[in-house]
Amino acid sequence: MKYFLYCLQHYADFNGRARRSEYWYFVLFNFIVSILIGLSLGVIAGLLNVPALVYLAYLWSLAVFIPSLAVSVRRLHDIGRSGWWLLLSLIPLVGAIILIIWHCTDSQPGANQYGPNPKEMDY
Repeated sequence: MKYFLYCLQHYADFNGRARRSEYWYFVLFNFIVSILIGLSLGVIAGLLNVPALVYLAYLWSLAVFIPSLAVSVRRLHDIGRSGWWLLLSLIPLVGAIILIIWHCTDSQPGANQYGPNPKEMDY
C-alpha cells in the first residue's frame, strides 16, 4: 500500500528510478481496485437499472493513467533505459512482452544517469 500511495503522491514525477516492488505493488493494487470498482458499479447499475453508472469506472482509469505512466518510466530508468521505450507497447504483443521482461529485470547497481539506486534509499 505504501508504494501505491507513494506513486499517487508523485503522480507526474517522471524523473528518478523506481524499484521492482514499487512498480509491481502499484500494478497489483491498481488491478485489484479496478476489479472491485467494476464489479461493484456493475452490480449497483444492474440493481438500479442504470447502465450508464458503469461508465464511472472509467474515472478510476483516468485518475491513475498519469501515475501509471510515471511509475513505468521510473521503472525503465531503474534498469538504465529511457522512458521513450514505453512506446514499444504500441507494437502488439511483442512490445508488451519486452516491457514485461524489462519491468521484471533487476535494478542497475549503483547510480546511473537517472539518479541513485532506490534500493539504497529509504522512502
